[in-house]
Amino acid sequence: MGLFSQSLQEAGALATREISAALEGTDGPIRDAMLYASTGGKGLRAFLVLESARLHGVDVLDAAPAAAAIEALHAYSLVHDDLPCMDDDALRRGQPTVHRKWDEATAVLAGDALQTLAFELVTRVGCTDAARLALVRGLASASGIRGMVGGQSLDIAAETSPKPLTLPQITELQAGKTGALIEWSTTVGPHMAGDDATVLGLYARDLGLAFQIADDILDVEGDAAMVGKAVGKDANAGKATFVSLLGLDGAKARAQTLVTSACDVLSVYGTQADRLREAAQFVVARKS
Repeated sequence: MGLFSQSLQEAGALATREISAALEGTDGPIRDAMLYASTGGKGLRAFLVLESARLHGVDVLDAAPAAAAIEALHAYSLVHDDLPCMDDDALRRGQPTVHRKWDEATAVLAGDALQTLAFELVTRVGCTDAARLALVRGLASASGIRGMVGGQSLDIAAETSPKPLTLPQITELQAGKTGALIEWSTTVGPHMAGDDATVLGLYARDLGLAFQIADDILDVEGDAAMVGKAVGKDANAGKATFVSLLGLDGAKARAQTLVTSACDVLSVYGTQADRLREAAQFVVARKS
């Protein structure tokens, strides 16, 4: 197992432990659904939190609550995204979605609880009060109407729009829907340390867009059993995607260009950023 793969697994496991520990003393179907929804993912966002912390001299235990927070918030977004009123998916990570395993009310409440738990967890990070407040504010912006929710809203509106989205419009949409949380994750370390976050912010923007292009490619080329969710939905819905606008080969080339750009900007960190470079390659080579 390579260093990146090991780090990715360890980050996901750490986030799961932190979420489980935060839910101690609770029971019932909402708790069970929260744990179910936040288990089994890649742990990429948690990895980005911990790796950015390592690069800036922040202890992993101080950053661990932030790693768990972003995984909890990401899990909430998936639970709600899978609901019948949104994407109406039956599978997530190869398992029944929360509303299929329980019911819609449980899914809504579990998602709500994961979102609020994320902000509770961020308040536990080990840094100055000013840095902690900045992380809370940043997560709220990245996950709300200026970020993920805003991007998701644009995505839903595009499904019924008489005109397919243009490439700049899709890029803007995905910068909110996918990229904002990736950028928050990747800049946790410098924010906690009181350092400049510009370089990691630039890396994250390229990484987030490459990640979404890879998702569009998987929707065309992926196997549902490996991806862990339905594929081909974008084409069936007639949605404009990076693949539909650039073609399959063009989308792959664009993703690789973004990966190269993301890796190049890390030069200031030298070999210490090699795991982040591996992460960039991972997002376009993954099968799920």
